[in-house]
Amino acid sequence: MDQVSISRSVRVAAGACAPGHLGELTRVVPFEMIDDVLESTGRVQARVRVLPARVVVYLLLAAALFADLGYTQVWDKLCVGLGDQGVARPCASALRQARVRLGAGPLRALFALICGPAPTLARGACTYRGLVTCAIDGTILYAADSRANLARFPKHRSVRGETGYPQVRLLALVACGTRSVIGAVFGTDKVGETTYAEDLLGHLHAGMLLLADRNFAAQKLIEKIAETRAELLIRVKAARKLPSIGRLADGTHLARVGAVTVRVIDAEICVRTRTGRATGTYRLVTTLTDPREYPALSLVRLYHERWEVETCYAEMKDTILGGRVLRARTPDGVEQELYALLTAYQLLRTVMTDATDSVPDTDPDRASFTVALQAARDQLILAHAIIAEEEADLVGAIGRRVLQRLQPARRQRIKQRIVKRALSKYNARGPAIDRTTYKSTFSITVLASPD
Repeated sequence: MDQVSISRSVRVAAGACAPGHLGELTRVVPFEMIDDVLESTGRVQARVRVLPARVVVYLLLAAALFADLGYTQVWDKLCVGLGDQGVARPCASALRQARVRLGAGPLRALFALICGPAPTLARGACTYRGLVTCAIDGTILYAADSRANLARFPKHRSVRGETGYPQVRLLALVACGTRSVIGAVFGTDKVGETTYAEDLLGHLHAGMLLLADRNFAAQKLIEKIAETRAELLIRVKAARKLPSIGRLADGTHLARVGAVTVRVIDAEICVRTRTGRATGTYRLVTTLTDPREYPALSLVRLYHERWEVETCYAEMKDTILGGRVLRARTPDGVEQELYALLTAYQLLRTVMTDATDSVPDTDPDRASFTVALQAARDQLILAHAIIAEEEADLVGAIGRRVLQRLQPARRQRIKQRIVKRALSKYNARGPAIDRTTYKSTFSITVLASPD
């Protein structure tokens, strides 16, 4: 029997910088970008040792991809594909000290480079009549239960006591369609979402349409959004009093929210299946006041895109983190780890968008984030395509894997969200879950506003 030998070669940085890579994702954050970030933040090492600053940045990004592993295990993943490079294996204490020396500044600056309107809105973004749609919302992440973290991120208190872990509130502005992060801010959950939202308004500008839920319908925040010259489409409570100052031809009416003139749209959404029907009433306000150019029915349908930000959080918290708490036991470490998580998420979204853009008329929603994450992990272990070849491969191995496993068109949702698996068998309540797929029809009726 003939023996088969498979050989491969890898191109990496020289010397102690060899473990500094993300596999194929290194093409999105190349060595030069990391070095510039380190120089601008004053974190370039005085002399090259076992753990240069560039290597530590890549280690933190790799740790975000392997959230279930410790830092020493992540280091092994970075080195396993390098072959006989004579790379030293630092201990856990050395890795910790290197992360402390680096601080959060370089990760914050790196995230600022790869997020924002320029890289996210240029490709694959969802648009509505020439306006780039984006959504804003918040979520809660959990930090390690340490005294240092508790001093900055206290636990949530209720009549039944405290939660198990310190809570970190994360607020993100996400481009609908690609689900790329335009901007993000985080801190203690004792500060409300509307307060954090003001820190993200600098990312809004003319030509954008912001979608938000009822929590962001505060008068002060609406006025500040209008000052950015971006349009808005926000749901408000049905009982909120918005006196009419003008009736429009399509049955909607104009009202004032502080100094901003908005258009009020009341709509009834009905879902029918062979088992019955469900009806709900929604009230939206928007600064798009022309009913001919922006029909009310199309705006009601568009509001569904607000759920893109919820999907973004699910991919971070469930797919990447797997429901785990953050590793860091200090507030500075939490900041560093969160920026690494946001950056890793953005890198994956970038290669996914590049892949779907390479095939005309491919909806970015069909790209599987789980497939992209697993492919990125594989390429990191193989140390594949760290340094780009002369002939650029725009799709790459990760992109090809995504295109090979495109998801089917998304099904219509006809039921409210429920907990499918209780945290404890003693807390399981309610009837058995009906997992049958029903054919459904939607009908949207724009209701005439009262005189």
